[in-house]
Amino acid sequence: MARILLLTNTLGASAEVLPALALLQHTVRILPAESSVLVDVPEVDCVFLDARRDLPQSKALARLFTTTGVGCPIIAITTEGGLTAISADWGIDDVILDTAGPAETDARIRVAIGKVEALRVAADPTSGEIRSGEVLIDEKSYTAKIKGRSLDLTFKEFELLKYLAQHPGRVFTRSQLCKNLGL
Repeated sequence: MARILLLTNTLGASAEVLPALALLQHTVRILPAESSVLVDVPEVDCVFLDARRDLPQSKALARLFTTTGVGCPIIAITTEGGLTAISADWGIDDVILDTAGPAETDARIRVAIGKVEALRVAADPTSGEIRSGEVLIDEKSYTAKIKGRSLDLTFKEFELLKYLAQHPGRVFTRSQLCKNLGL
């Protein structure tokens, strides 16, 4: 369940802007589509921007959000006719029609959040590290250390150690390990 911020100048529920949002289990907070929102942006996973009516103002707000580094994906909601005005210079991550159904809306939310998270992980130099107790496994360099001392492991031993470290406290049969590790 994602935390969604819906920026709109339409009075009423989110169902008026994007009816599919009302049918999903996401937490939706509605704020006015104004630059003053940037002063105190709530912690959210995704921003939906109502771009159904005032396209120039929506574009300016989208660009402002992007340049201030909100840190979450921005999805513009528009009409069929509004699609012609949207381009890469808006700085948005995705666009959705106001007539989109719940499955499409949910998929776009998951994909947008997933892309941002993947970029964060790629930018983090420790993202390839797995820690479990005193064991440190570096997936990028295929090295493992215990209490700072390097371990001399074969490829299969490394993969087994990595798999077990990723699933602490779990018990596996030999056949489960062979299946999950492709052995």
